Amino acid sequence: MSKQIDQFMESLKSRTPGESEFHQAVEEVVETIWDVYQANPKYKEAKILEKMVEPERVFMFRVPWTDDNGEVHINRGYRVQFNSAIGPYKGGLRFHPTVSLSALKFLGFEQTFKNALTTLPMGGGKGGSDFNTKGRSDNEIMRFCQSFMTELSKYIGPNTDVPAGDIGVGGREIGYLFGQYKRIRDEFTGVLTGKGREFGGSILRPEATGYGAVYFAQHMLHEQGDSIKDKKVAVSGFGNVSWGAVSKLTELGAKVVTISGPDGYVYDENGINTPEKIEYMLELRASNNDVVEPYAEKFGAKFFAGKKPWECKVDMAFPCAIQNELNIDDAKQLVENGCKFVVETSNMGCTADAVNYLVENCTFAPGKAANAGGVAVSGLEMAQNSMRYGWTAEEVDEKLHRIMKDIHDTCVEYGKDGNKVNYVKGANVGGFIKVAEAMLAQGHV
Repeated sequence: MSKQIDQFMESLKSRTPGESEFHQAVEEVVETIWDVYQANPKYKEAKILEKMVEPERVFMFRVPWTDDNGEVHINRGYRVQFNSAIGPYKGGLRFHPTVSLSALKFLGFEQTFKNALTTLPMGGGKGGSDFNTKGRSDNEIMRFCQSFMTELSKYIGPNTDVPAGDIGVGGREIGYLFGQYKRIRDEFTGVLTGKGREFGGSILRPEATGYGAVYFAQHMLHEQGDSIKDKKVAVSGFGNVSWGAVSKLTELGAKVVTISGPDGYVYDENGINTPEKIEYMLELRASNNDVVEPYAEKFGAKFFAGKKPWECKVDMAFPCAIQNELNIDDAKQLVENGCKFVVETSNMGCTADAVNYLVENCTFAPGKAANAGGVAVSGLEMAQNSMRYGWTAEEVDEKLHRIMKDIHDTCVEYGKDGNKVNYVKGANVGGFIKVAEAMLAQGHV
């Protein structure tokens, strides 16, 4: 079997050279679903897996814009429409210097499975630009977003492709993008999610990814007869995802002791557990400075420059920042220090070897399952836009909690092996079967 997987991956790599992040994402899925694929002749005959690793469409375009000094800049924009078998393409837009076709293909591929797990009718896609919002004025960001949407608007729509926010694309950027779409297309539709509440956005959307990851963790611990209460937790990042996770973990009685940024991490031995501390994370995010040291200065916590929070002794870890932020050495250090649960809250937050080690040595929740809360609430926003109606915070939170329980139950159904649950296998197999069956039913398209 290993030889067959190697042959499949070599074929893919020869067609997509240099796309290491995409190859990593595909290999992680293929390794866990290969038995299921081989056991179903109908999948093999239709070459479902070969189709599944090819995006249905990829758009790449230039984005010219002018800064406040009148200087012209050129960035590159992308939209990867990966799979629409179960619904319109759905996935975020990322504005960050690291954005590349490889990164967006990996994210779009992952998104396809993640969206399938939510039980909502959404396909998978991803997009963005190598534009950096850091240090740019609101007017510069507005001009960039308007130029970006001028091209992107040709390829998206409420029943075709519904982008959302991601790294570098928050409420401000979504507002500018939506305004330009409306201006060009002369229609007010639910074409973007993550919008402001005043013009069709869903309550709880900023918190949803972090909340959802904690809800998933709740069910994961309950499966083992345990609970989140009194757990000591390391969280990375400090943006909306981390903020949502810290908020909900604190509410459920856990003690979060770290946040991090590109400059290093903060260790707060008293816990990031007061409204002032948690809300200050939003101030840091809004500053566009990508640093967390000011938190340490403000609240008297310890700051460790250039280091990652995985060296701390904790019960649980929530990587919430960016892909491949937790490597094999970090994984070994976490386990050595007594960490029993790792909840991958960022997309592919752990390297492949770290995932393999964590699956064997603790309870590990993969991002496509654990961080699906954000896209789940985006799906709810799409439903509210279609109905021209809005739900209360309690209604959205209850639906989110139910969706995360359904995702957990799917992982257990397909990943349970004796007394242990392999959540990576469970998530991959559960998502794969749903998408594969839909693709099979729709013929060779």
